[in-house]
Amino acid sequence: MGKGKASMETLFKLKENNTTIQTEIAAGLTTFMTMAYILAINPSILGDAGMNPHGVLIATCLASVIGCFCMGFMANLPFALSAGMGLNAFLAYTVVQGMGISWHVALLAVFVEGLIFILMSVTNVREAIFNAIPLPLKKGVSVGIGVFIAFIGLQNAGLSVDASTLVTITNFSENFTSQGICALLAVIGLFITAILYIKNVKGSIFFGIVATWGLGMICQLAGLYVPDPDNGVFSLFPAGIISLDFSHLGDTFGACFQTSFKDVGIFNFIVVMSSFLFVDLFDTIGTLIGVSAKAGMLDEQGRLPAIRPALLSDAIATTCGAILGTSTTGTYVESSAGIAIGGRTGLTAVTTGCLFLLSCFFSPLFTSIPSFATAPALIMVGFLMFSGIKELTFKDEEMTDTIPAYLCIIAMPLFYSISEGISFGVISYVLINLVCGKKDRITPLMYVLAILFVAKYVFL
Repeated sequence: MGKGKASMETLFKLKENNTTIQTEIAAGLTTFMTMAYILAINPSILGDAGMNPHGVLIATCLASVIGCFCMGFMANLPFALSAGMGLNAFLAYTVVQGMGISWHVALLAVFVEGLIFILMSVTNVREAIFNAIPLPLKKGVSVGIGVFIAFIGLQNAGLSVDASTLVTITNFSENFTSQGICALLAVIGLFITAILYIKNVKGSIFFGIVATWGLGMICQLAGLYVPDPDNGVFSLFPAGIISLDFSHLGDTFGACFQTSFKDVGIFNFIVVMSSFLFVDLFDTIGTLIGVSAKAGMLDEQGRLPAIRPALLSDAIATTCGAILGTSTTGTYVESSAGIAIGGRTGLTAVTTGCLFLLSCFFSPLFTSIPSFATAPALIMVGFLMFSGIKELTFKDEEMTDTIPAYLCIIAMPLFYSISEGISFGVISYVLINLVCGKKDRITPLMYVLAILFVAKYVFL
């Protein structure tokens, strides 16, 4: 036991970081509980893209393990990684459903993006590009994705439905024993999740999912929810809990190599890949800086000393995740939960990774969670991302920054596309600042991006 502790000390520099093995393990467990909701949500979202939910779950777990282990051993930082919210929705609803591109091609775009990030992460290019994009636009993209995710949650709950006004609230009394009760349970689950979050309950989003699902099973036993498989209304009780069958991974593993960008055209592929690249670029760095600031890990210049291996960990996880069969893998802001109780080294991330590995054996349980139970989680995640709006300023002299961010935010949910929001944000930023005589605010990269996005509308 003494040798084990000595090895841990040597590997993770526990004393130097004023922490202990017990504290780090507790922090890793806390972080896992706060982000475990992704194991229920990711299979559901990517399942809408036509992917096998069981295969997606295993791929998500394994990609998370790779990311957490890389972050722990390479960077010695307490940050956990998993499939990123927003980019999974972008893959399913914008790329696959919106653009009609197969999920195989979408995963190939994620794979290529990961390779580019690996090359960028071993140099200063990734950081330089991040700095070239104006901060208000970064915040606008994050907020817009949050609103978009919340909108998807409302749809998955059955609360937002088609109407002559494009969308409206559902009629709860119509088909009450199926769609109606599910929508009502989603509303109740949202309040439960919000209250748990306000009360600072660790893992509030995850427990909100469990509570909503549990209420659904009670309703089924009481006859308020009536399964009707012929009409797509299934039992809320899981068919199993533990499975040693990993054959479903074969449906997603290596699928990105079973296609070619030629199937959709080189320009379309570049647009999709660039959108993944753009969002992941500053989402990861922004998360790393934000979480590091909370942990007091930034130096005097506000930089994270170990940011290069941290970025490389993210890039490796994304590349491996695409091969396994999941969307872009990134650092989670929920890592701050583990940091809050003392996590300071890579042992926290490694602990979280071990718990993701263990979750592989519970695929029947996670994939049985109904969409109305995960909907409150999506809405709450949207709220957390929406909180970035407070960093936008509405002073007259800043309107050339704020208006493009606003256009970016509203375009994402209303056009049902993250990439369209990015396009509107970039193009409007360049045009507004150029016409208003503030071209000094426009970096060369922003000119390039604006031209590319305009070309997309002209030639596609």
